[in-house]
Amino acid sequence: MKLLLTSGGITNTSISGALVDLLGKPVADSTALCIPTALWGYPRDVPVAAQGFLDGRAWGGMTSLEWGSLGVLELSTLPTIGADTWVPWVTQADVLLVAGGEATYLCHWMRESGLADLLPSLVDTVWVGVSAGSMVMTPRVGDDFVEWPSAPDDRTLGVVDFSIFPHLDVFPENTLAEAQRWSAGIGGPAYALDDQSAITVTGGAVEVISEGRWELLSS
Repeated sequence: MKLLLTSGGITNTSISGALVDLLGKPVADSTALCIPTALWGYPRDVPVAAQGFLDGRAWGGMTSLEWGSLGVLELSTLPTIGADTWVPWVTQADVLLVAGGEATYLCHWMRESGLADLLPSLVDTVWVGVSAGSMVMTPRVGDDFVEWPSAPDDRTLGVVDFSIFPHLDVFPENTLAEAQRWSAGIGGPAYALDDQSAITVTGGAVEVISEGRWELLSS
């Protein structure tokens, strides 16, 4: 699987170019599935805004790109429809677009649905994550980012060997000093990314793509 792990989505031309490079063809010739599951696990006072959900703003602009086709894959429903139905959808897709929200909730449903077990076979598929959709691929997210009450701990899938502190400088509490404090408790490599930055992972090679600010917190 090829990974494009973003903080804020497809926010600039460098990240957009990285996406096309990973796809190996234009967006217009590519089939995509969007995964909203993490949105439901994040505590909120009101429901997810329908307008933002439908017009792509909740996805960092990913779903508003001119995809050849675009479908929705809600992981929590997959156990009720059977693998014979949904596995072909995933294996035939060029890219999975994974929304932010609560990473441990997303991790739970990736495992429960069977998608996590399928990942090693998706050699040519591109995974594009926003925030929690990126963090779920890391070993740990840190206690600061666990907000799902049923989460057993802060561990996630560990597909990559580094952790991600997203939205650097985007929110008042997401300062570099806070990222450094968070990193000290993670144990292992970690990056802080602002919303103009992303990380690509292909064949074990890790590269930061940025038109903004990022920091390697530990290595």
